[in-house]
Amino acid sequence: MTTTATGTEVRSRAKITARTLRTDRWWLAPLLTVLGLLAFVVYATIRAFMGRYYWVDDYHYLTPFYSPCMSQSCIPEAAHFGRPLPEFPGFIPLAVISLPFLLAFRLTCYYYRRAYYRSFWLSPPACAVAEPHAKYTGETRFPLVLQNFHRYFFYAALIISLINTYDALLAFNTADGFGIGLGNLILLGNVLLLWAYTLSCHSCRHIVGGRLRHFSRHPVRYWAWTQVSKLNARHMQFAWITLGTLVLTDAYVMAVSAEWFSDLRFYN
Repeated sequence: MTTTATGTEVRSRAKITARTLRTDRWWLAPLLTVLGLLAFVVYATIRAFMGRYYWVDDYHYLTPFYSPCMSQSCIPEAAHFGRPLPEFPGFIPLAVISLPFLLAFRLTCYYYRRAYYRSFWLSPPACAVAEPHAKYTGETRFPLVLQNFHRYFFYAALIISLINTYDALLAFNTADGFGIGLGNLILLGNVLLLWAYTLSCHSCRHIVGGRLRHFSRHPVRYWAWTQVSKLNARHMQFAWITLGTLVLTDAYVMAVSAEWFSDLRFYN
């Protein structure tokens, strides 16, 4: 209790020195997020700079980690859009055109921001847990102010999703004609989930219907906005699922390309 200048006693705020009074495992979610994101980053970095086992010539499988492959260093058959770029040294990934934009799109994603703010920067790590930072400036200063470019990286992600779709469809045309294998299903499933993640983006939802003042005057855009909103509700799930499908797709293409095992064929 404290006494004011008028002599009135008021209850003051409790002086709690502990970082949190929570007794549950509040640290588990940030820890799992760190482990999950680090595992993907390590795997993706190794594969991006490996420079091999990214193309299966018999079935035209191309891993999304190397698409589009447009360098003279690429296998000619894997270069679906030609090879206008010179040969790259080993420290430059073959998919240098797409990887920076995909990385920027994921890094500035609204969900991923929350995930790595809480897990890596502990800002804050969980509800009712004090963060170690003495000052909060939000995303108003460099480099976090660059997060506002997410809407522009979304357009790049759309183009790359189209390219991945083209790669997946092209894989049905094998050297012996039309064919279907397990790799085709994995590539196609990965593309569909990537589209779900991309279209569930908050920027996509805003582009589709965010500026409309009267939905009744724009029934088509309103319908599209409602569909994107349904996907947007599962944006977090798609964010994690697509990390897994990207690794699965790349690992399968690598295994078949390295001849660790043969592709399971269903037709032709």
